Amino acid sequence: MKKNYEFVKNAAGRMVPTEVNGKKQVPFQGVHGYKPEGHKAAPLISSCSDYPMDGNKVVGSIKEALENAGLTDGMTISSHHHFRNGDLIMNQVFDAAAELGKKDLMWFPSAAFPCHEPMIKHLDSGVIHHIEGSLNGPLGKYASEGKMAGLAVLRSHGGRWQAVQDGDVHIDIAVIAAPTADPLGNATGDRGPSACGLLGFGLADSMYADKVIVVTDNLVPFPCIPWQIQGQNVDYVVVLDKVGEPEKIVSGTTQLTKSPDRLYIAELTAKFVQAAGIMQDGFSFQGGAGGTALAFAIYLKDMMKEAGVKARFVRGGSTKYLVEMLEEGLTDYILDGQTFDLEGVRSMRENEGHVNTSPFTSYNWHGKGNFASMVDVVVLGATEVDVNFNANVVTHSDGQMLHGIGGWQNCLFSKCTILPIPAFRDRIPVIVDEVTTIVGPGELVDVIVTERGIAINPLREDLIEATKGSGLPIRTIEELKAEIDDLIGGVPQKPNLTDEPIGVVKWVDGTVIDTIFKIENRK
Repeated sequence: MKKNYEFVKNAAGRMVPTEVNGKKQVPFQGVHGYKPEGHKAAPLISSCSDYPMDGNKVVGSIKEALENAGLTDGMTISSHHHFRNGDLIMNQVFDAAAELGKKDLMWFPSAAFPCHEPMIKHLDSGVIHHIEGSLNGPLGKYASEGKMAGLAVLRSHGGRWQAVQDGDVHIDIAVIAAPTADPLGNATGDRGPSACGLLGFGLADSMYADKVIVVTDNLVPFPCIPWQIQGQNVDYVVVLDKVGEPEKIVSGTTQLTKSPDRLYIAELTAKFVQAAGIMQDGFSFQGGAGGTALAFAIYLKDMMKEAGVKARFVRGGSTKYLVEMLEEGLTDYILDGQTFDLEGVRSMRENEGHVNTSPFTSYNWHGKGNFASMVDVVVLGATEVDVNFNANVVTHSDGQMLHGIGGWQNCLFSKCTILPIPAFRDRIPVIVDEVTTIVGPGELVDVIVTERGIAINPLREDLIEATKGSGLPIRTIEELKAEIDDLIGGVPQKPNLTDEPIGVVKWVDGTVIDTIFKIENRK
């Protein structure tokens, strides 16, 4: 039986619940409206007398590690997603929890993927009560259908770090899949048979969880160098035959587009960056993982070579296209937050200028080192954008929750945020009167690029002025929307949503920016 929720209207004009999964919530108060108070959370104090003095923390199995960590009903188990759709660990973790007879657990992944579809049986049986993390594919569909006992909570990568650091989420047991580790628990992701790159999304978990389990398939003698995860924070080490399939870190969102329209959008985006005067010596940029964003990086690279321009740094997710720029001397550094292909893994291991970072240094809004706002231009995707430039990346126009936020929200604070998007998908317009779900406020979205023209946010008078006379097809967003609606023969009917929430979207500061509602008569 679903509980009744009390709702309030937040600063974005959206109705959001005052309580989520038993915890009181703060509604979104504006982009800069909420200021935190108090001290950071902290893990339990440990003593060396509780651990083997020879430094060997290896135990025989995941099940044994969970038992030793004191797994009980209602606990929170966390994990990272650097293996993306190639993760081989977390299904085993919850299988072991089921064997131990545990119930009402919360899974707190930095993201879930189609490979985690087996979790559905544990949601059905009550082993997992709910998931707070980006839900992609089958798990997103499951939650959208209102089948999960609790609400899904979607956070950005930086918002996840904020939630752990601020004590919004307490991790009882963190499970960190590590391609290489030593018996003390020092671990790295950039080498070993299952090398996946960096392990930055597991760093907060290792620092703040009460108990930390490292699972590896490549145990090396102490010390494991370089160590991205410190044995200082690790309680148990488990050795398995294989922890992940690194070739599957390449997903559909990290494949270069072959669509002529989207290639044209990518080219227009690069031309806009050049025309606006952003592309100049010492600039910086970040491209998302989508196919259009990857194509943008290729067009920009060619323009940089022709103009003799070198970037100071590019922000990753790293791909082979960014690695080529680094190795050809077109940038001094890749500051990598997530490795998207095997060339990125190789480069991180071999290139001194390919630096692994974490949400702590680049995305955490409640910190002192958030350098996302120092990036000159960022290119991202979206499922919908409305005439007020509000953007959506988690639900489709039909209301289904099929995507996670990733670092998308955190990137909005760059000096120029560009969303290259098709005018429509499957004859459903992408520019709408009002987005189904607000994930990013319109004041932070600067430019929309479609195959039918470019719309600049009226708040960015500097960009409007800089691109006058550029020859680019610059139009108002209202003009673009009218043309697209006319082309497809009118505005499609909005999804018929119930008043039953199935999830919430958090803003980067931990406040609730929107609610995701169940769709009526879903079959």
